[in-house]
Amino acid sequence: METIIKGGLIVDGTGTAPRQGDLGIRDGKVVNASELGADANTVDATGKVVAPGFIDIHTHFDPQLCWDGLATPSLEHGVTTVVIGNCSLSLAPVRPDGAKDKLISMFQVIEDIKKPTFDAAVPFSWESFPEYLDFIRGNLGVNVGALIGHSAIRYYVMGAASQERAATKDEIDAMCRIVEDAMAAGALGISSSYVDMDEQMKPVPSRFAEIDEKLALAQAMSGSGRGIWQVVPYFMDPAQVEANIRELGDISLAAGVPCSLQPVLASGREAVQVAALAAEHERGARVYGQTMPRTFDMAMRLSETSMMLFGYPKWKSIMDMPLEDRREAFADPANRDELVEQMVPRPGGGGFGIANMAVGEVYSKENKAYQGRKLAEIAESEGKPIGAVVLDLANRDGLDTEFELKGVINADREAVAELIDSPYCHFGASDAGAHITQFCGTGDTTYMLAHYVRETNHMSLERAVYRMTGEVAKDWGITDRGTLEEGMAADVVIFDADKVAITRNEFVDDFPGEARRYMRRAEGYDAVLVNGEVVYGANGYTEARPGKVV
Repeated sequence: METIIKGGLIVDGTGTAPRQGDLGIRDGKVVNASELGADANTVDATGKVVAPGFIDIHTHFDPQLCWDGLATPSLEHGVTTVVIGNCSLSLAPVRPDGAKDKLISMFQVIEDIKKPTFDAAVPFSWESFPEYLDFIRGNLGVNVGALIGHSAIRYYVMGAASQERAATKDEIDAMCRIVEDAMAAGALGISSSYVDMDEQMKPVPSRFAEIDEKLALAQAMSGSGRGIWQVVPYFMDPAQVEANIRELGDISLAAGVPCSLQPVLASGREAVQVAALAAEHERGARVYGQTMPRTFDMAMRLSETSMMLFGYPKWKSIMDMPLEDRREAFADPANRDELVEQMVPRPGGGGFGIANMAVGEVYSKENKAYQGRKLAEIAESEGKPIGAVVLDLANRDGLDTEFELKGVINADREAVAELIDSPYCHFGASDAGAHITQFCGTGDTTYMLAHYVRETNHMSLERAVYRMTGEVAKDWGITDRGTLEEGMAADVVIFDADKVAITRNEFVDDFPGEARRYMRRAEGYDAVLVNGEVVYGANGYTEARPGKVV
């Protein structure tokens, strides 16, 4: 199939100046438009930007790809490649003896993806990582870069002992063979974690690994000729974050691989973290932070899931119940005193806390008067504890009351602007596909273009596109796409630079297994092509499924 995209402003993903011209596509690859015949399909891009499809390096679409090969709503924001398997979690390897329950429980706690969703739509018809990749292949509208999770590998080899002790040499050798097989099947790398906890609030398996295990796995990965090592640092302790960065430098140097750390946010400590990353580059290591352009806003509904409640044991125990049981438990007077006593402001929490949340969407007439008011202000004016305010509002709405935390995390726009332009940070800490009942991670690409390019002129169009395409493709070892140079895969986004924007945030009921989710919608995108085929256009999604494991 041949296509000519005519008359657009080509921003090719290399960081060079835009040029007006035509782009040719043949058999899913970029070619010189002059090579194509007169019968080639023509797309008019006059007045529009033609750029490589954007790459989202931090997502958790692993379960969603089992039923939604489009990874919605990523394509609506110009994203043509998503990286899954972050934070030490992947859906394989998994033993067929019920071990899937452990993976499900970790996803449920760490990524807020519910067990009923897995039961309804994730078949676990695979055991190995290559078998999982084979399962999702063939129904992909988006490209997928797949990391294999360190916690999943460790649990597969060691079982319960993976959360008790260091691995033996034989166990490390077994893990290395799994990594080698995964890389041969098309894996992009390995993910690990220094911070995450499981369903029993116990450190996940990867946190029990010692440096000899990490180095062995990274070296097994690098034997394929590529591979990235991704981690979540122990972000609660600044000194530990710096220690994590230094260890990543050791891994990078020993295995010859790049390492990626997520997230680096505008928190008042970001300058120290960027300096630590720079120090690793000075000694020859390749260690990058991941950062995002948006304020990290989130919502809480007692009818769904919420990371805000993990520190309150009684609240969490009720949140783990099925919805109808949960409604009864939160409304039961016998539980009220304990719930109210537990929900007290945490010392040192600053603005990040339930008291600083405001009332968003409500459903009962009585709750309408509270919309837009912060819980702390309501509590003070009515002489109630914070926990009592949350319970009273939520119970009147059948637990559907929306509580919103806005403008607190990553909210210093000047500091954010420096991070998203830093040579030591990659664009992409979206968490898309996870925490879906609290926020929609997809849409950062659109926000980058609308705010930091058009509204504030902080970044040129060609630099912003480079940061979302060619740069991450190069540094993450995605060698066949990311630019519009001849011979590269024709992942292409056509958009109106004057109109591209996030239009609305919706809470929708389109997820399997008793789950709803937030969606961020976009405008200004004319077409999104994956491997030369239009997957999203003016009339929405097409039937094309040309996505690949990259």
